[in-house]
Formats: sequence, structure tokens, C-alpha cells
Amino acid sequence: MTIKDVARAAGVSPATVSRALATPGLVRAETRRRVQQAADALGYQPNRAARGLITGRTGNLGLIVPDLTNPYFPGVVKGVQGRAQEFDYAVFLADTDEDRGAEADVVRKLSKQVDGIILCSPRMSEDDVRSLTGETPMVVLNRRIGRMPSVTVNNTEGIRQAVAHLTALGHRRIAYVAGPRASWSNRERLRLLRQACGAAGVELVETGNVAPRFAGGVAVADQVLATGVTAVLGYNDLVAVGMLRRFAARGVAVPERISVMGFDDIVLSEMVTPALTTLAQPKEQTGRAGVELLLGLLQDPGRAVARRELESHLMVRDSTGAAPHR
Repeated sequence: MTIKDVARAAGVSPATVSRALATPGLVRAETRRRVQQAADALGYQPNRAARGLITGRTGNLGLIVPDLTNPYFPGVVKGVQGRAQEFDYAVFLADTDEDRGAEADVVRKLSKQVDGIILCSPRMSEDDVRSLTGETPMVVLNRRIGRMPSVTVNNTEGIRQAVAHLTALGHRRIAYVAGPRASWSNRERLRLLRQACGAAGVELVETGNVAPRFAGGVAVADQVLATGVTAVLGYNDLVAVGMLRRFAARGVAVPERISVMGFDDIVLSEMVTPALTTLAQPKEQTGRAGVELLLGLLQDPGRAVARRELESHLMVRDSTGAAPHR
């Protein structure tokens, strides 16, 4: 099937078919619908290389994440992939392995093969990220940088719920295990925890910074116990699960001796024993929103800076309980 076959079936010119499939925003909705129906009925698939010569677009988007072994990021990838497919875009994925020095190099290499890049949880400095904006259109996830388009999660209400949950259980001294220093999410979580604990009259003990992995939680667990707190929040679920593992090895009962909470609500959080109380982050929605912002930027580079803010919520499970009597 060729573009001429689609044009005959839809009752339009080949040029209209080309515009409807390559730049649908330039074609009336009814015409676009007829063209798409004809293309679907005939099984027509546009030639990406030929379309690229006409539009100057590759039909590809780039997605860069810091660590694919972290179960949080596959959820974001799924959201990006699903939304991109709906707009007939392919996605190129790159993992920087938490190496902030590698991020800029990956952006520069990937920018030659894609129409734009979604940069998820970058560890680079703000100046370094800004310096890359001339390479390719870019959207940032889980971080807010100057006037760049971004998708972030508003944890204000979720963290307030988390602190209220712990205080209702009688906890008056809790710890936060901080993640990477370069993580914007870590800084935001700590800032909001300080506010919520201050408002609730709860003492917050800060420890870390640890690698955002299972091993990071195992390594910090003894330090947490030494502080004498009755509850602890890990930077993410992997850190929290690492602490659960170390507490179990030492015979420290959770939640009878200490309550444990994480962030993200990864699949593993429901599989461990005890099941992990956590602050759920909208992973797939974050990825989908990132694609929408990037495609909007590609259609209108001069548009006002777009930002999307999503909400978190508390998932109460078995790892939090009443504070022990001292």
C-alpha cells in the first residue's frame, strides 16, 4: 500500500495524507479521522525515513534514566513507551548507572538520533543541565530546573499524611535516611519532612546519604537503631527493604520495635515481610506526562514553559505499627 492508495480511499490528495500522518495538527480533525481510518483499513505504515526527509523529524524520542535496576524507573519507562506509541513515536532508552558525569555525554550522543529527550531524575548540576538545552528539545522528570519544562511530584500532602500516620501510632522521634546528595527528590523530601515534623511536634533525626539501593539500606540500618528512634523513613523503597533485611538479621522486630516506611510503592514493597508502608509515586503517569510536554514543545518551540505536578499518596501496610513503650 502507498500513500496514493490511502489518498484515494480517504478522498483527499496525497499531500493531505502526508500532512495528516506527519503533522496532524495542521489538518482538520474530520479529515485527519478519515485519513487515519483509510490508513488503518489498508494496513498502511508510513516510511519513517521518507517522512523524516520531509519533516526533518526522526520519529524517535530519547529517555535517560539513572538506574534501570531500580524498580521505580521501569514504571516511568512503561509510561513513556505507552504514550509515545500512541503518537507513533519510538523510544530510545539509556541508563547512566547513577554516574552524573556520564549524563551529559549520553545526552549529546542521543540528541543526534532523536527529536527530543526526556531526562529522568538527572544527577547533574542545574548549570550542566541548562548547558545541554541547546543540543535538543528536553523535558525533565522528577526535578525542577529554571524555566525548563518539567514533571514533578508534589509530596506535600503525602508526607503530611505519613507523619500524621506515625504520630497517631505514638511515634515522637523518627529518622529519615537520605539518598544521593545530587537528588532533587531527596532534597524535597527532606525539606517537606522537616516542615511536617515541625508542625506535628515530632523530632526528626537525619542520617545518610546512602546509595538508593538495597545495599544502602542494609548498610545504614545499624546507624538507625543506634539513634534510638521508633520509626524510620527510607529515601526509597529499596533502601527501606534493605533496612528490613538487616533488622531481621539482628532479630529486631518490625513494627514492634521499629516502624519502617519507604517512598515509591514499587512492586517489591508488597512482596516483602512485613509488607512495606510507603508513599506511592505516580510512576507511569510521570512518564506519560513527560511525553505530552515534549511533544507539545516539538509542535511549538516558542510556547510558554509547561510544568506538570502530580500527587503522591500514603499506602499503609504491615511495616508500621504502634510505638513501643519505653
